[in-house]
Amino acid sequence: MRFGLDIAQQRVPFHEVIDRAQFAEQLGFDGVWGFDHFQPMYGDGPGECFEAQTTLAALSGHTSRVRMGILIAGMTYRHPSVYAAEAITIDHASNGRLELSYGAAWYDKEHHELGIPFPPLRERIDAFEEAIQVVRGLLTTDGFTFEGRHFSTHGATLQPRPVQHPHPPIWVGASGEKRMMPIAARYADVWHSYGPPAYMAQKSQRLTEFAEAAGRDPSEIMRAGSLSLDDLDEAARLIDEWEKAGFGYLVCGWPGAGRPRIEAFAERVLRH
Repeated sequence: MRFGLDIAQQRVPFHEVIDRAQFAEQLGFDGVWGFDHFQPMYGDGPGECFEAQTTLAALSGHTSRVRMGILIAGMTYRHPSVYAAEAITIDHASNGRLELSYGAAWYDKEHHELGIPFPPLRERIDAFEEAIQVVRGLLTTDGFTFEGRHFSTHGATLQPRPVQHPHPPIWVGASGEKRMMPIAARYADVWHSYGPPAYMAQKSQRLTEFAEAAGRDPSEIMRAGSLSLDDLDEAARLIDEWEKAGFGYLVCGWPGAGRPRIEAFAERVLRH
């Protein structure tokens, strides 16, 4: 089992974001994760909320081993060609430590307040299915042409190629079985969603079915879930359940108890 730590880059100064990433690396976490929002979503006070892509670029210069990603990057915030170029840059800045995540976005309040277009769900998912093909194509193909209803490219080439070949692992955040999970089954290297292990085991079986229908080996897609560190005894029990369900990665939430709780988890789980 691999473990990442959500470093919760909201309502804290930027030096604390860096400190948290270095803290996770020192403790032995496999990855550090931020979120893709421009405004804080919870907590009190004005605080700070730092843009995710530039945060990853900064963290790449303050860490040396830990991998880094966003849980989950929203398609609506960046044109996919721009997102692909940013991903290549971060992959080089981190010497191949980027986890490239993608989802259809959901936080309507933020879109409306900032004037970012937020299409209806069906249209958003249609656009996402095109966007993920554009991103993957630009990461791997010279002279890439794509003609879609929402996005298109014309003989486009982005150089240099990513450090990771053929591209950084593509995570897709998806729970809807009608559209989003089939898209994940076609294009994802890692599928992430939220829920308890028993529920997620059922969703994972559905992903297997979608992958087989798409002609893919389901074992090519890593399953990833999330883990609360608020109760370490419960966390240890759930890790066993996640492993039995076939999940290979858990993103640990930053607990209310803070660093001492994370250190205790690392001592109990990561170092044994």
